Amino acid sequence: MQRRSCKPSPAEITGVIALSLALLLSVLSPILALFPLSLFLLACLVAPFFPRFGFFLPVISRGSPAGNQVALTFDDGPSPLSTPILLDLLARHNLPATFFVVGRQAAKYPDLITAIMAQGHTIGNHSWRHDPMLMLRTPKTLQEDIHTTQEILTKQGIRPRVFRPPAGITNPRLKRVLARENLLTITYSCRAMDGGNRNVRNLAAKILRRLRSGDIIMLHDLPPQRQAWSDYWQKELDRLFSALKDGYQVVALEEIIRQPVMMSGSDNPLNLGDFMDAGGADIEVFKDAVADPVDPAMNGQFLA
Repeated sequence: MQRRSCKPSPAEITGVIALSLALLLSVLSPILALFPLSLFLLACLVAPFFPRFGFFLPVISRGSPAGNQVALTFDDGPSPLSTPILLDLLARHNLPATFFVVGRQAAKYPDLITAIMAQGHTIGNHSWRHDPMLMLRTPKTLQEDIHTTQEILTKQGIRPRVFRPPAGITNPRLKRVLARENLLTITYSCRAMDGGNRNVRNLAAKILRRLRSGDIIMLHDLPPQRQAWSDYWQKELDRLFSALKDGYQVVALEEIIRQPVMMSGSDNPLNLGDFMDAGGADIEVFKDAVADPVDPAMNGQFLA
């Protein structure tokens, strides 16, 4: 049995500091004691909206910048109006990608899941119905939402090992839920701010302007909101993929984060729950942890 990491999260550390300061200040004035507590509450409210910051649990938002590598990911699918187009473009450019699928869509379009897999891409869990308020639901609802998607995909022969929360928002309860499901949180470090393909104008330029080595790119597996924009969207993706091939090494997500993205068949999955008590995730440290998950040197080395 592997030993669980006991490293507290940044939220837990901040909470202890805030409470300690409040107790000290209460000696001088009860009003002064409210300041550190208020700042802690403010941090708890604001931090979830920064997908790259693992405040409540470990989060991987990018990989190592070595090798000029980047990874492509697509959220919110599958969709018969967009997934086949993406698969065709990816095949044309010979690029790997990870699709973070919505469970309800995966259940509705199992043939698209099969098509994604047949082309050599990987699949992650993106919740059951992409509820933007999911992190405000009860722990039971949160557990059922993520577990149901896992079960749907398991019936299709795959078991994701990564989870991307809707809109990248997390909460304190998510760490325990993901530990039970043996999932690791993956967000992103580069996106086009396209509003779920509601605004695809200059999509390629927006990504390329922000892109850095080691980035995890987040795009959407959704058709443009306006049908008239479909051809334009495809041309933007074609332009983007060409530029990525010319300027970067596009690799699979599991290669850039150096962690398994999914399991299938008789694969023996890494117990990612062993890392869920840490406060963030640095790729190099995770690589070492795979080789020796009980290495005491792991303690204190996770980064947001």
